[in-house]
Amino acid sequence: MFTGIVEELGEVTAVEDLGDASRFRLRGPVVTDGAKHGDSIAVNGVCLTVVETGGGEFTADVMAETLSRSSLGALTPGSRVNLERPTPVGGRLGGHIVQGHVDATGSILDRTPSENWEIVKIALPAALSRHVVEKGSITVDGVSLTVVEAGSDHFTVSLIPTTLALTTLGLKGKGDPVNIEVDIIAKYVERLLGPRIEGIAP
Repeated sequence: MFTGIVEELGEVTAVEDLGDASRFRLRGPVVTDGAKHGDSIAVNGVCLTVVETGGGEFTADVMAETLSRSSLGALTPGSRVNLERPTPVGGRLGGHIVQGHVDATGSILDRTPSENWEIVKIALPAALSRHVVEKGSITVDGVSLTVVEAGSDHFTVSLIPTTLALTTLGLKGKGDPVNIEVDIIAKYVERLLGPRIEGIAP
Protein backbone atom coordinates (compact mmCIF):
# COMPACT_ATOMS: atom_id res chain seq x y z
CA MET A 1 0.00 0.00 0.00
CA PHE A 2 1.10 3.55 -0.78
CA THR A 3 -0.07 6.91 0.53
CA GLY A 4 0.44 9.20 -2.45
CA ILE A 5 3.28 11.16 -0.85
CA VAL A 6 5.95 11.23 -3.57
CA GLU A 7 9.42 10.56 -2.21
CA GLU A 8 11.46 11.34 -5.26
CA LEU A 9 11.29 12.79 -8.74
CA GLY A 10 13.02 10.06 -10.73
CA GLU A 11 13.93 9.57 -14.37
CA VAL A 12 13.48 6.87 -17.00
CA THR A 13 16.93 5.86 -18.26
CA ALA A 14 15.97 3.06 -20.67
CA VAL A 15 12.92 1.34 -22.17
CA GLU A 16 13.15 -2.13 -23.71
CA ASP A 17 10.33 -3.46 -25.90
CA LEU A 18 9.55 -7.07 -24.95
CA GLY A 19 6.75 -7.55 -27.46
CA ASP A 20 3.78 -7.99 -25.14
CA ALA A 21 5.45 -6.01 -22.36
CA SER A 22 8.18 -3.45 -21.71
CA ARG A 23 11.12 -3.35 -19.33
CA PHE A 24 11.85 0.04 -17.79
CA ARG A 25 15.03 1.14 -16.12
CA LEU A 26 14.59 4.09 -13.80
CA ARG A 27 16.89 6.24 -11.73
CA GLY A 28 15.82 6.79 -8.14
CA PRO A 29 18.58 6.66 -5.51
CA VAL A 30 16.17 7.39 -2.65
CA VAL A 31 13.61 4.67 -3.40
CA THR A 32 16.27 2.09 -4.35
CA ASP A 33 18.10 2.47 -1.05
CA GLY A 34 17.61 -0.96 0.51
CA ALA A 35 15.33 -2.14 -2.31
CA LYS A 36 15.68 -5.69 -3.55
CA HIS A 37 14.23 -8.06 -6.14
CA GLY A 38 10.47 -8.47 -5.64
CA ASP A 39 9.91 -5.20 -3.79
CA SER A 40 7.28 -2.73 -4.98
CA ILE A 41 7.80 0.85 -6.10
CA ALA A 42 5.06 3.14 -7.41
CA VAL A 43 5.95 4.86 -10.67
CA ASN A 44 3.56 7.70 -11.53
CA GLY A 45 1.04 5.96 -9.33
CA VAL A 46 1.49 2.49 -10.84
CA CYS A 47 2.71 -0.26 -8.51
CA LEU A 48 5.62 -2.04 -10.20
CA THR A 49 7.76 -4.95 -9.04
CA VAL A 50 11.51 -4.46 -8.83
CA VAL A 51 13.46 -6.90 -11.02
CA GLU A 52 16.99 -5.61 -10.46
CA THR A 53 18.67 -2.75 -8.61
CA GLY A 54 22.09 -1.18 -8.76
CA GLY A 55 23.80 2.20 -8.95
CA GLY A 56 20.73 4.04 -7.72
CA GLU A 57 18.60 2.55 -10.50
CA PHE A 58 16.05 -0.25 -10.77
CA THR A 59 14.34 -2.20 -13.53
CA ALA A 60 10.71 -3.24 -13.68
CA ASP A 61 8.65 -5.18 -16.21
CA VAL A 62 5.35 -3.65 -17.31
CA MET A 63 2.76 -5.94 -18.90
CA ALA A 64 0.50 -4.96 -21.78
CA GLU A 65 -2.55 -4.49 -19.51
CA THR A 66 -0.70 -1.90 -17.46
CA LEU A 67 0.65 -0.15 -20.55
CA SER A 68 -2.85 0.13 -22.02
CA ARG A 69 -4.53 1.33 -18.81
CA SER A 70 -1.93 3.84 -17.74
CA SER A 71 0.30 6.51 -19.23
CA LEU A 72 3.46 4.46 -18.70
CA GLY A 73 3.44 3.43 -22.35
CA ALA A 74 4.21 7.03 -23.31
CA LEU A 75 7.38 7.18 -21.21
CA THR A 76 10.72 7.45 -22.99
CA PRO A 77 14.31 7.79 -21.78
CA GLY A 78 14.59 11.15 -20.04
CA SER A 79 10.96 11.22 -18.85
CA ARG A 80 10.58 12.33 -15.24
CA VAL A 81 8.48 10.16 -12.96
CA ASN A 82 7.05 10.26 -9.44
CA LEU A 83 8.45 7.51 -7.21
CA GLU A 84 7.21 6.18 -3.87
CA ARG A 85 8.00 3.12 -1.78
CA PRO A 86 5.21 1.21 0.00
CA THR A 87 4.24 2.38 3.48
CA PRO A 88 5.42 -0.05 6.18
CA VAL A 89 2.91 -1.39 8.70
CA GLY A 90 2.71 1.20 11.45
CA GLY A 91 4.07 3.93 9.17
CA ARG A 92 2.54 7.36 8.74
CA LEU A 93 -0.48 7.59 6.43
CA GLY A 94 0.55 10.97 5.07
CA GLY A 95 -1.88 11.09 2.16
CA HIS A 96 -4.63 8.47 1.78
CA ILE A 97 -4.85 4.76 0.99
CA VAL A 98 -3.39 4.27 -2.50
CA GLN A 99 -3.16 0.82 -4.09
CA GLY A 100 -1.07 1.70 -7.11
CA HIS A 101 -3.79 0.25 -9.35
CA VAL A 102 -4.63 2.91 -11.92
CA ASP A 103 -8.32 3.13 -12.84
CA ALA A 104 -7.89 5.21 -15.98
CA THR A 105 -5.91 7.96 -17.63
CA GLY A 106 -7.11 11.52 -17.78
CA SER A 107 -5.63 14.62 -19.36
CA ILE A 108 -4.90 18.11 -18.16
CA LEU A 109 -7.56 20.48 -19.49
CA ASP A 110 -6.39 23.74 -18.00
CA ARG A 111 -4.00 25.30 -15.50
CA THR A 112 -4.80 28.50 -13.61
CA PRO A 113 -1.84 29.92 -11.70
CA SER A 114 -2.22 31.99 -8.57
CA GLU A 115 0.26 33.71 -6.29
CA ASN A 116 0.72 30.76 -3.93
CA TRP A 117 -0.91 27.80 -5.66
CA GLU A 118 -2.23 26.58 -9.00
CA ILE A 119 -5.64 25.19 -9.92
CA VAL A 120 -5.43 22.29 -12.37
CA LYS A 121 -8.48 20.98 -14.24
CA ILE A 122 -8.28 17.34 -15.29
CA ALA A 123 -10.54 15.37 -17.64
CA LEU A 124 -12.07 12.29 -16.05
CA PRO A 125 -13.86 9.34 -17.71
CA ALA A 126 -17.55 9.79 -16.94
CA ALA A 127 -17.78 6.26 -15.54
CA LEU A 128 -15.45 7.24 -12.70
CA SER A 129 -17.11 10.53 -11.79
CA ARG A 130 -19.41 8.85 -9.24
CA HIS A 131 -16.33 7.97 -7.18
CA VAL A 132 -15.06 11.55 -7.03
CA VAL A 133 -16.48 13.98 -4.48
CA GLU A 134 -15.67 17.52 -3.45
CA LYS A 135 -13.05 17.54 -0.65
CA GLY A 136 -12.49 13.82 -1.22
CA SER A 137 -9.16 12.19 -2.05
CA ILE A 138 -7.87 11.27 -5.50
CA THR A 139 -4.50 10.13 -6.82
CA VAL A 140 -3.04 11.82 -9.90
CA ASP A 141 0.22 10.38 -11.22
CA GLY A 142 0.80 8.89 -7.78
CA VAL A 143 0.20 12.15 -5.92
CA SER A 144 -2.45 12.21 -3.18
CA LEU A 145 -4.62 15.27 -3.76
CA THR A 146 -7.84 16.80 -2.47
CA VAL A 147 -10.63 17.37 -4.97
CA VAL A 148 -11.71 21.01 -5.22
CA GLU A 149 -14.50 20.64 -7.76
CA ALA A 150 -16.10 17.37 -8.90
CA GLY A 151 -17.78 17.57 -12.31
CA SER A 152 -19.44 14.93 -14.47
CA ASP A 153 -16.40 14.56 -16.72
CA HIS A 154 -13.65 16.46 -14.91
CA PHE A 155 -12.33 17.51 -11.53
CA THR A 156 -10.02 20.21 -10.24
CA VAL A 157 -7.23 20.12 -7.69
CA SER A 158 -5.17 22.86 -6.07
CA LEU A 159 -1.41 22.39 -6.14
CA ILE A 160 0.87 24.02 -3.58
CA PRO A 161 4.42 25.14 -4.50
CA THR A 162 5.96 22.01 -2.94
CA THR A 163 3.86 19.72 -5.16
CA LEU A 164 4.68 21.80 -8.23
CA ALA A 165 8.40 21.71 -7.48
CA LEU A 166 8.83 18.10 -6.35
CA THR A 167 6.49 16.11 -8.63
CA THR A 168 5.78 15.74 -12.34
CA LEU A 169 2.58 17.75 -11.91
CA GLY A 170 4.70 20.89 -12.02
CA LEU A 171 6.10 19.85 -15.40
CA LYS A 172 2.98 18.79 -17.28
CA GLY A 173 1.03 21.05 -19.59
CA LYS A 174 -2.38 21.20 -21.20
CA GLY A 175 -3.22 17.95 -22.98
CA ASP A 176 -0.66 15.83 -21.14
CA PRO A 177 -1.95 12.47 -19.84
CA VAL A 178 -2.07 11.60 -16.15
CA ASN A 179 -2.82 8.39 -14.26
CA ILE A 180 -5.91 8.48 -12.06
CA GLU A 181 -6.77 6.24 -9.13
CA VAL A 182 -10.01 7.02 -7.33
CA ASP A 183 -10.54 6.38 -3.63
CA ILE A 184 -10.66 2.61 -2.98
CA ILE A 185 -13.18 3.12 -0.18
CA ALA A 186 -15.69 4.61 -2.64
CA LYS A 187 -15.33 1.59 -4.93
CA TYR A 188 -15.89 -0.89 -2.11
CA VAL A 189 -18.93 1.01 -0.84
CA GLU A 190 -20.45 0.99 -4.32
CA ARG A 191 -19.78 -2.73 -4.74
CA LEU A 192 -21.32 -3.60 -1.38
CA LEU A 193 -24.29 -1.24 -1.34
CA GLY A 194 -24.97 -0.66 -5.03
CA PRO A 195 -27.36 -3.62 -5.52
CA ARG A 196 -29.31 -2.70 -2.39
CA ILE A 197 -29.63 0.92 -3.43
CA GLU A 198 -30.91 -0.17 -6.85
CA GLY A 199 -33.35 -2.59 -5.26
CA ILE A 200 -31.72 -5.70 -6.75
CA ALA A 201 -31.00 -7.27 -3.37
CA PRO A 202 -32.96 -7.10 -0.11
